[in-house]
Amino acid sequence: MASILDRMKAPIADRRRQSPRNDVVDDAPPEEDVFAEMTLQEHLEELRKRIIRSSLAILVGVVVGIFTAFRVISAVADQAGVDTKTLQIISPTEPFTVYFKVVLYIAIAFAMPVLVYQLLQFVSPGLTRRERRAVIAAVPFVMVMFVLGVLFAFFVLAPRALEFLSTFGSSYFEWNPRAEEVISFYMRLMIGVGIVFELPVVMFALARIGAVTYKQFARVRKFAFLLGMVAAAIITPTPDPFNMMLVGIPIYALYEIGILMARLARPLKPDRARSE
Repeated sequence: MASILDRMKAPIADRRRQSPRNDVVDDAPPEEDVFAEMTLQEHLEELRKRIIRSSLAILVGVVVGIFTAFRVISAVADQAGVDTKTLQIISPTEPFTVYFKVVLYIAIAFAMPVLVYQLLQFVSPGLTRRERRAVIAAVPFVMVMFVLGVLFAFFVLAPRALEFLSTFGSSYFEWNPRAEEVISFYMRLMIGVGIVFELPVVMFALARIGAVTYKQFARVRKFAFLLGMVAAAIITPTPDPFNMMLVGIPIYALYEIGILMARLARPLKPDRARSE
């Protein structure tokens, strides 16, 4: 009877500590990440699976593009300030080529979320659970930034660039562009800028998992500026420096935003095993 009264007088925390059930929970070591080694054949099989799923997503995007390509062409022509009937067609196969080029661009844009997810799933076996959660959590923001980049190129960059090009030397040249050139200009600019807009989120995710620090990003600023100019030259189908700077400057600005976001990111710390 005395022992029962003594146990009732003991603090609640002490009684919980004396409970065998709680002892098991407190002393249990945290679940550790297990990295299973994969053979070359397993890596190739995993890559094959991801490529097949990405190809299926692009195929679905092609079906979507077949039914929406002419609407996209009409929207691009309206945004560019030209009539679709005034766009020149030189070769007999050019209408067919332009149509399926637009279909391909639509398919890539439509399948972009699946492509990014499959890429992350392919590299995820080399990450810890916390790192995988941090990377997967960044996927929605990557998609949002891609859409923002596409809209920014469609409503801001491309119209400004075409306005400059159409008025340059207007007293000597007649502005009568080819359909393929206008459509390719818009599509490449929209997809390229959409991908570049994902840069800050990617930099944040890399800093979050501890792969790269913001100081390392800051040390390679000059190389980032050079690569940004190279990327702008690839994205813009015209070789003039105006369009290259119109794309290159936002790319470098996004890199600086990425450095700021990487500085705000707190790298994940590995879990410490509890002492026995």
